[in-house]
Amino acid sequence: MIKNIFLRISLGIVFKSKRCRVLIVVFATVLPLFAQLKLPKLVSDGMILQRDVKLTIWGWADQNETITIDFKGKSYQTVADSSGEWQLMLPEQKAGGPYEMQIKGEKEAITLHNILIGDVWFASGQSNMELPMRRVAPIYEDEIKTSECPFIRHFSVPQRYNFKHPEKDLVYGSWVAANPETVLDFSAVAYFFAKEMYEKYKVPVGIINASLGGSPIQSWMSEDALKEFPQYYQEAQQFKNDELIREIEKKDSIRMAEWYAALWKNDKGFQKDLPWFLPNIDTSDWLTMDIPGYWFDRYPDIQNGSVWFRKKVEIPGHLAGKQAKLILGRIIDADSVYLNGEFVGTTGYQYPPRRYEIPANFLKEGENEIVVRVISNIGKGGFVPDKLYALIIDNDTIDLTGEWKMKQGAEMPPLAEQTFVRWKPVGLYNAMVAPVTNYRIKGFLWYQGESNADKPYEYRFLLPKLIENWRDDRRQGDLPFLFVQLPNYGLPVSEPTESNWALLRESQLVTFKKVPVTGMAVTIDLGEWNDIHPLRKKEVGERLALWAQKIAYGEKNIVCSGPIYESIEVKGNAIWLKFKEIGSGLVAKDNLPLKEFAIAGPDRKFVWANAEIVGDMVRVWSDKVAKPVAVRYAWADNPANANLYNKEDLPASPFRTDNW
Repeated sequence: MIKNIFLRISLGIVFKSKRCRVLIVVFATVLPLFAQLKLPKLVSDGMILQRDVKLTIWGWADQNETITIDFKGKSYQTVADSSGEWQLMLPEQKAGGPYEMQIKGEKEAITLHNILIGDVWFASGQSNMELPMRRVAPIYEDEIKTSECPFIRHFSVPQRYNFKHPEKDLVYGSWVAANPETVLDFSAVAYFFAKEMYEKYKVPVGIINASLGGSPIQSWMSEDALKEFPQYYQEAQQFKNDELIREIEKKDSIRMAEWYAALWKNDKGFQKDLPWFLPNIDTSDWLTMDIPGYWFDRYPDIQNGSVWFRKKVEIPGHLAGKQAKLILGRIIDADSVYLNGEFVGTTGYQYPPRRYEIPANFLKEGENEIVVRVISNIGKGGFVPDKLYALIIDNDTIDLTGEWKMKQGAEMPPLAEQTFVRWKPVGLYNAMVAPVTNYRIKGFLWYQGESNADKPYEYRFLLPKLIENWRDDRRQGDLPFLFVQLPNYGLPVSEPTESNWALLRESQLVTFKKVPVTGMAVTIDLGEWNDIHPLRKKEVGERLALWAQKIAYGEKNIVCSGPIYESIEVKGNAIWLKFKEIGSGLVAKDNLPLKEFAIAGPDRKFVWANAEIVGDMVRVWSDKVAKPVAVRYAWADNPANANLYNKEDLPASPFRTDNW
């Protein structure tokens, strides 16, 4: 009422005289004192609150305003402080729901609906945690169809950064229950974890997903935590400068815009009289290339810029006119696709799988022509090997691998990557972690490390500090922290070698061994050599769920890990290895000989070794090493043949016995 009076007075004065305009300013400074009752985005309809702990409900109102919360037949009261902030602690609640909660100020009230009490997990990391169910849909169609469950809910934290200070709230967000449509946007790892936990305990499960592709661990840590890492702390200070950020982004924007403008201008494939996306153009001067593959390997003179590819495909009459799927594996870096001269779709960067929907009536009986314009920014452009390249119509699959025609449209210099400001230290913590630390949770899920693999050794100090940082923020003691050890990725090696990914996995293993109440899901068998975003996320979620059952729910007898190296004993020309977490016993997967073991003598030169399981130990030896001193297992970016497991079908963590 008073607000409306002030507004009418102000509007009335505006037109009287210049002098009275001063009064408008005065009234404008008065109006914010009458603050609206406001709740954080997490405290909203459909939320899941953590069971069996005291609950914090907080928000904003007028200064010194009395706030009352009515919940489950009881009332709780507090008073907002001089800045309008208020906070109430509710007693522990048992699992259940749905409930309503009413938050009342002195002038207004908010009613929240459909609240559940259950277990809440904070999921974070980079792209493999962010990766949504829609990306893995081709191998989990049945799981998506049967995903209807009002007791599994997901909250996506907006992807933002702030280098200056921790933010108090999120800019938007809502709780979403799982069903075949909504689940497509859920984190795949987190969804499969939640599904396992709900099916096991029949308790509502909430996931708060704060993740961002490409983000290094230091972007998720607070400024105070980073003081132990001066390089990252100083970098965080630099990016408090808005002008620096504007300058970097402006230069990147101009540089990239100029590169693409030149590319389009110079691309001969877009000549006005006969653009190359049209069918049946003259290709007598085009080269040929087998797809998949990278054109630099066949034609080293063709490097970056645009390269056009085309292939003719015969479509039988019974498939003509039908809807279809055009699967083009993965392409580096970007592509635009045409079918019979009609635009089909485009993808702007290298990581997403290429799956294009072909509408009805696009395909005709007889000869059809597919044209793909590929843009390579830097490095080797082309079609990633060992992926599916096919046209799928009903139950028929037409193979698209083999010979294609190709021709360069425009030759360009390499385009340097943009500066990803959002990945800089502290920024994601301030905008995506700090605003939700009041919200009580059961524990953390963490899948990250790829972006720190260039400095793998320091990760064994960064990860424990992040865990300490996040636990201190929550003030809930040693909350369970469950994380994913990096999977296999990259080309297999023919000889034992050094590996940054192996070192980072070791840093994760060291953290698991030293930091209490942590669980590590080993995924050395779930990766893809040619894709940093492997699709098998269900097993990742299930392995995290095994750890949750043990350390968060006290299931003492559950086997939640594969074998973990414990100790070494040298006997003659062999090394004997002892393990923890052997479950029902050690096994070699598929009854094949043990692989990926390497052994070295005092010269520190590793060679492939023989290995066999003897009871609960592994014996390792080689005729080439008379006096062995060290063993390594699965010590590579992609130890593709690693096959030491326990009988519960959980893989052993990669390890080394040396510290060289």
